[in-house]
Amino acid sequence: MLVKQIWTANAYRNFNYLVACPQTGEALAIDPLDSAQCLKVAKDEGWSITQILNTHEHHDHIGGNQAVVDATGAKVLAHAKAAGAIPGVFRGLLAGDIIKVGKTVELEALDTPGHTYCHICLLAHTDQPALFSGDTLFNAGAGNCHNGGNVQALFQTFDEQLSRLPSNTLIYPGHDYIENNLRFTLNREPDNTAAQALLTQVSGQDVNHAFVSTLSVEQEVNTFFRLGSQQVVAELRKSFPDLPEQPDTQTVFQKLRELRNSW
Repeated sequence: MLVKQIWTANAYRNFNYLVACPQTGEALAIDPLDSAQCLKVAKDEGWSITQILNTHEHHDHIGGNQAVVDATGAKVLAHAKAAGAIPGVFRGLLAGDIIKVGKTVELEALDTPGHTYCHICLLAHTDQPALFSGDTLFNAGAGNCHNGGNVQALFQTFDEQLSRLPSNTLIYPGHDYIENNLRFTLNREPDNTAAQALLTQVSGQDVNHAFVSTLSVEQEVNTFFRLGSQQVVAELRKSFPDLPEQPDTQTVFQKLRELRNSW
């Protein structure tokens, strides 16, 4: 599997992706908002974009679809329940569906509600697994639930799906928010030396060659995976004095997301 992470340099700090088969050169474009860049990268690599996968229905993820379709004839894939919100969906995906790219690449659709109710993450069936996580999981952060989402569903996605992936799973998120997210982790857990070290490493990084995290790294630096940390809970109680002495992990997750909304 060949992966190109494409930095859009827009105000939303989007990443787009091309995933290609090394044997055939067929490629899948993931959330190709910057259609011109995606088409240029594909041309430069000698790849043919045959499919588009939208992780969810927000405009900053589907806005480049039509230009890519017009240029390539690619088929649009998305969550089965998102067809009404995403024009021209050719294939609606359910949990466990497999997307094949060329002869060698297989990606599994994970139904990952929370940021929206119609959100897909893609899990690559490769020697080292890779997750294309859209706006569900960011480096050191979690998606918001402002526009058609639900925080309880997002917690369940983290708890029942993401946290159970192999620890060496590569994380390819839909946006570059890593510096601000690490600062939020350190605000919540000031003694997190792993987060501080990573913040030093990525501060001012060339986002055209961005740091690629793994799930094991996320479990060290992403406060939304660190719900049992005594320091996270203690800091949280300063903002929510009525927090139970031993709050359940869903409550901790929801309160963290509430703080992050205005942080």
